[in-house]
Amino acid sequence: MNQTEIISIFTKKTLGLTFVLSAAAFAFAQDKVGVSGTVVDKSNQPVAYASVTFSNKASKLLSDATLTDEKGNYKLDLTPGNYDITVEAIDYKKSVINKQITTAGSIGALSIEPEATSTNLKTQDIQGVVITATAKPYKVELDKRTYDPSQDIVSKGGNLQDVLSNVPSVSVDTDGTVSMRGSSNVRFLINGKPSALLGIDDGANALQSIPADQIERIEVITNPSSKFEASGTAGILNIILKKSKKTGFNGSVTGTLGYLPQTNLNTNLSWRKGNLTWFLNGGGGYRESKNTNRTDNYFTNVTKIGSTLQSNQENISESQNKNYNASAGIVYDLSDKTSFNLSGTVRTFDSENSGNVTYNNQLFSAPDTFRNRLTNSVNNNLAFQGDIGLDHKFDDKGQNIALSLSLQSNRSYNDTDIDETNNGNFELQNIINQTTKNKTLIGKADYELPIGENSKIEAGYRIDINQNDYDNDVRESTVNAPILNFLGTYTYEARYKEMFNAGYLQFKSKIGKLGYQVGVRNEYSNIDIDYANLNPADEDIRSRKSYNNLFPSVYLSYELAKDSQFLLNYTRRIDRPRSFFLIPNPNYNDNQNIFDGNIDLNPSYVDSYEFGYSISKKKFTINPTIYYRHQTDDTKMLVYNEKETFTNSLGQPEDRIVFHTKPINLGSDDRFGLDLNFNWDATSWLKFLGNVDLFGYKTKGSILYNTLDNDGNPIVATADFNGSGFSTRARLTSTFKIDKTFSFQLQGFYRGGQKTAYQDRKDMYALNLGASKTIWNGNGTLSFNVQDIFNTRAMRSTTYGENFTRESYMQWQPRQFAVSLTYRFKQGEKIEQPKRKKDVNSNATGDDQQGGPM
Repeated sequence: MNQTEIISIFTKKTLGLTFVLSAAAFAFAQDKVGVSGTVVDKSNQPVAYASVTFSNKASKLLSDATLTDEKGNYKLDLTPGNYDITVEAIDYKKSVINKQITTAGSIGALSIEPEATSTNLKTQDIQGVVITATAKPYKVELDKRTYDPSQDIVSKGGNLQDVLSNVPSVSVDTDGTVSMRGSSNVRFLINGKPSALLGIDDGANALQSIPADQIERIEVITNPSSKFEASGTAGILNIILKKSKKTGFNGSVTGTLGYLPQTNLNTNLSWRKGNLTWFLNGGGGYRESKNTNRTDNYFTNVTKIGSTLQSNQENISESQNKNYNASAGIVYDLSDKTSFNLSGTVRTFDSENSGNVTYNNQLFSAPDTFRNRLTNSVNNNLAFQGDIGLDHKFDDKGQNIALSLSLQSNRSYNDTDIDETNNGNFELQNIINQTTKNKTLIGKADYELPIGENSKIEAGYRIDINQNDYDNDVRESTVNAPILNFLGTYTYEARYKEMFNAGYLQFKSKIGKLGYQVGVRNEYSNIDIDYANLNPADEDIRSRKSYNNLFPSVYLSYELAKDSQFLLNYTRRIDRPRSFFLIPNPNYNDNQNIFDGNIDLNPSYVDSYEFGYSISKKKFTINPTIYYRHQTDDTKMLVYNEKETFTNSLGQPEDRIVFHTKPINLGSDDRFGLDLNFNWDATSWLKFLGNVDLFGYKTKGSILYNTLDNDGNPIVATADFNGSGFSTRARLTSTFKIDKTFSFQLQGFYRGGQKTAYQDRKDMYALNLGASKTIWNGNGTLSFNVQDIFNTRAMRSTTYGENFTRESYMQWQPRQFAVSLTYRFKQGEKIEQPKRKKDVNSNATGDDQQGGPM
């Protein structure tokens, strides 16, 4: 290359660079005007976080882009000129229009159309039925992750527990225990607040009584902000129930048949006209279940000649459950700034259970003993809840206040009849009558004050008054004492009363691409426990406890682009003991495996940190989160054995080993890992939804306790809870779309084992199958599913005590299948709520007719 060519190339490059810089200078030298607008769908509903791109027809250098806020609004500065405006949003069709920008001001509303529907939702027919867009099943927001169960075929016709088994970051054990990231201290809310629907102590039975088809979405809040109550160290699951937003009369009916035998019939009805909306949801069903629990105890340090080193137990129980529920309410707009709502809920749950426990014991040089324990129990649960609220909007800038009051009542009767035989001969009978009553009052006030365009102050107050009354009667007859007599230690009355006063203050704002939210919550708690039993040697207990704690929270977000961001947050939370854990001697359904409460149990505290990344494109969403949780005064379950003397079937005294389980505060627990959630529309006919949790754990703590060795001698033993390790949880759902009306799903999950010095939990896996067919021109859906195809969903563990090793096996429910049919009838179209603020209790976690946190 000669000197002339070099000079020519350099001249061209220099001129090109000069031209670009000149054009840029010209562009920035021109005066810009402020442009604003709104993005809405065809029903005039705002579309949040839509991308709006202004492409200047004369020069690309004058182009710009922005995102709409949560209300569908946007603002930016543009040079006057002719623009092609491109609007894009997840689950909506791309829209392009042309506008001439001349002066500052609003350019009005830009409308976009939803994408074509996928399976399970009504499709377009020749009569011009509006196509309903299918939302992504999993979405990431600033302070929560949202799961939409409408596309979950494998839980169609099921209940809340079935749905939770499919929610990313959530696990359901074989006994119905729900956990998040390995911790079972999960706080349940319905429409943003505690609910009588969930019963006392949030038992598995309550989760089974809420039909899957009444659930609109589930909000997974792994690190709740100061706006939320501080209970639940693992996080919060907010169950949002369905309420229609369409005009006219709308509804659906779903019927289900399945095996193990189950039948369900549920309906959702609503009507909206003018300022008034009413809704009615209800239904009921019958369901059978079968539980298997096997325990093999291997004793050590037995020195007496002839003593046997093994005790085996098998418990097989079957139950028949019936549940009915109904919810009704109205929402009335008193004016365009004020709305009022009133709602009520009633739920009943009845069950009959029969169990057969077989013991094979030889202890303390006794002959081989084969005991059989037949258990028959009846449970009746009745719950009521009433809610009233007022929501007022002070102006059109977002300043509003929401007031609400909730009254809840729950009553549970549980009667159990137990007959025990020894080598076929009558040995004893127990009759147990348990009554538990709960009354709750929750009052709330939430206030929001916008400051400028990007900032907001939120404040609120909440009072909770909760009372549980326990009445427990245990009677026993034996060979020597054939008349039923009360067992004084286990016949008791207890009252648990708690009152929480809470206030929070939160500020959030945005500087450029950096968003932040800081808040603090104060909770003052009073807990009173009164306990008295019939044992003359035991004094009545009066326990009074008070806690006053501050719970800060910090959220940071940084937008890399319109569809991706980094998230960093910190919160502090509390794990309050369940009322059941604080009542001494609360359980005597099995006289060889007894759960003892601990009235001295204290709360434990958690500091939680998260760092995440989220990217959401049209065909995929990926959300990896690194987390670390440090918990102090952790609640652990101490298992120990004692020797007790019984009268056998021959009327002779006999020693037995009785196992006790007791909650204690001990040491610390650290959890850290990577929680990865994703959904991917691989093709038009194949979709994936997955969750992988790779986590490590480190548990510290050991305790000395008094017990007896297997020869009946008193000893001081050590329970060692120290341990560390690494485990995994994974779930993958694959949806195959055969055509516009037919799809099927395969879902598999895996839970890795965990090991400490005290307990070794084995891994577990299962595979589910579901299929769904849209019929009757889109008005009906026929679904079929099989849960646990290979019958592998069982929990296995080994517990190591001072003088025993226990092998345990538990299967809560064997393989089952169900067929469900849904019929939908609808009249109106979704309309814009007329200047509707948040409704009554709502806020960031509820929609316009749902409850919020606090």
